[in-house]
Amino acid sequence: MNLPNKITISRIFMIPLFMIVMLVPFSWGEISLLGTEMPVTHLVGALIFIIASTTDWVDGHYARKHNMVTNLGKFLDPLADKLLVSAALVVLVDLNLAPSWIVIVIISREFAVTGLRLVLAGGGEVVAANMLGKIKTWTQIVAISALLLHNIIFEYFSFPFDDIALWVAMFFTIWSGWDYFDKNKHVFINSK
Repeated sequence: MNLPNKITISRIFMIPLFMIVMLVPFSWGEISLLGTEMPVTHLVGALIFIIASTTDWVDGHYARKHNMVTNLGKFLDPLADKLLVSAALVVLVDLNLAPSWIVIVIISREFAVTGLRLVLAGGGEVVAANMLGKIKTWTQIVAISALLLHNIIFEYFSFPFDDIALWVAMFFTIWSGWDYFDKNKHVFINSK
């Protein structure tokens, strides 16, 4: 297994750590950053999420730069993204920091596209993420980070950046899902 794939797997292993920090009732107290009060566990969880998210860029960049792109990597990388984003969104709903209906829309799209990828893989096709899918992932990461950090910086100006970012993420999630199914509709047309 090459280094980019190991980095991707490390992202998957960071998910349980993130969830433990966010959901187990530790008593680490509160912290005030830039006028925003939040539990220390939310700050630590946000940092774990952000570090895990940045490994998405690191493994992809390294794989392309050193010609280490593999079919396993093409499959694992988007799966790791979906697992991380889904776990974070579920945590945000549990903490009443995100509306459940938006989270359901986003996670439903992720499951649908993962199912389509599996069908394509069964037919010998491994599809790497396209630019729209990457934009979708990064808008989700920005929205989740802002929500985990309790809208830090923007809270001082009473600007709902976190809520707007979540709506933008939902928009790109729906658009990229539609695009993915449209480009791969041959699977349904040619199915027996």
